[in-house]
Amino acid sequence: MPTATNRIRLRPANTSRIPFWGQLAIGAFWLAYVLFSMWGDSNANDYHFLHWVFLVFTLVYIGYVLVHNAPIFGTQSYLEFTPGYIVHKNGLFRPKQVFATENMTAIELRPLQLRIRQKDGEIYTLNLREVKGPRRRETFREQVRTFAAKHNVELRESASA
Repeated sequence: MPTATNRIRLRPANTSRIPFWGQLAIGAFWLAYVLFSMWGDSNANDYHFLHWVFLVFTLVYIGYVLVHNAPIFGTQSYLEFTPGYIVHKNGLFRPKQVFATENMTAIELRPLQLRIRQKDGEIYTLNLREVKGPRRRETFREQVRTFAAKHNVELRESASA
């Protein structure tokens, strides 16, 4: 099965208190401040090297914000259905979570949640608001149904909203 058919792209988890464009605006402000400070300084200051240090830190910050929020290195947040496993990746700097079918007791599919119940009693919850668009959400639901039927995992569905 090709990767495009079994991987569902998720929206990046918006856990930041400042939105993406606000973080970029802060970075742009820092960059402008450093550049104007470097340009306007007469080089009489002994601490002129600090401008370069601050410039490097500013560029690293802007790079971090772009890499964390924009799909520069491909899909960063996804849910993938592989043979025998469900893999959840919640961003570039977060580890993958792998759920094996032999450890699953049930999958609950609710209107805005997917719950994976495991044999050790743990419940993993995925917010389906991270799945973009109604068509992609329906494709996701079909993949969950197919996965559960293929691997004989109990599927509990509640009514759609």
